[in-house]
Amino acid sequence: MPEQTKIKPVFFDTAINRKSDIVNKTLTRQLVPLPSVVEISESGTCNRSCSFCPRSDPSYPDEKKFIPKKLIQKIGNELNQVNYKGIVLFSGFVEPLLDKKIFNHIQLLREKLPDARIELVTNGDPLDATRLKMLFGSGLSTILISVYDGKERANYFQNLCEEVGLRKEQFVIRHRYLPEKQHFGITLSNRAGMLKNAEYPIPERAKALESPCYYPHYTFFFDYLGDVLLCPHDWGKKRIAGNLFNESFWEIWTGRVFSQWRKKLGTGDRNFTPCSVCDVSGTLMGEAHKIAWEETQYR
Repeated sequence: MPEQTKIKPVFFDTAINRKSDIVNKTLTRQLVPLPSVVEISESGTCNRSCSFCPRSDPSYPDEKKFIPKKLIQKIGNELNQVNYKGIVLFSGFVEPLLDKKIFNHIQLLREKLPDARIELVTNGDPLDATRLKMLFGSGLSTILISVYDGKERANYFQNLCEEVGLRKEQFVIRHRYLPEKQHFGITLSNRAGMLKNAEYPIPERAKALESPCYYPHYTFFFDYLGDVLLCPHDWGKKRIAGNLFNESFWEIWTGRVFSQWRKKLGTGDRNFTPCSVCDVSGTLMGEAHKIAWEETQYR
């Protein structure tokens, strides 16, 4: 096999170091390595369509539908059964604060998962002091605010978080308004080939990278329909491992489909859809999980 190459992004978001540290510290096993990130894309809609997002492609679907309570209850119960202590992240392909039930979802998960980190990524548009207090009153651990409208807006959110009494570790301000030459302040990827028709287009790769990717070793990503995806970059939903309405978290996480993905991507084999056209650097975190998976019978 040709020598594997590491991908170095043009812009490196320093918040990645924070997440990587948490991912490493929360590597635990229940026969197998548990995911350190359970990410929930809890609706089909967003109020923005940023130029570097697949939503700026006019053909990308916008569905004003939201995750049902019973699915939050189900994942909470099943993660409780394995004593989950990693991150539960409300993020994905959406704006989580558009969901009026987001506070109830957080509270439910906090009751089921007292030792987990519950985090939420928002563009800040629906955010005010009242909602911010409600989020943390419901059990949120950290809010990550992606600011797209300039330094003044970033300062506003900084002051807002401080004024409601949040500690430094409870909020992260992400500066997404930088110039194009700095990739807008984002560690950009082509979202598994889904940015070719975006306002800021990034083409598909003509040839698959020969670089490992550890996303399926440490991330369990599902959407409001219950579909469990290959990773949070698969905006086209090209690879679905199962559906949480029909199968359990454990069945999907330890099942044949995820196992195949881990074996291929762990060795740098991206020659399958959508990984063959993806340009993401998949080794910024999760290497310890990859090694741990190689030591299990489920690999």
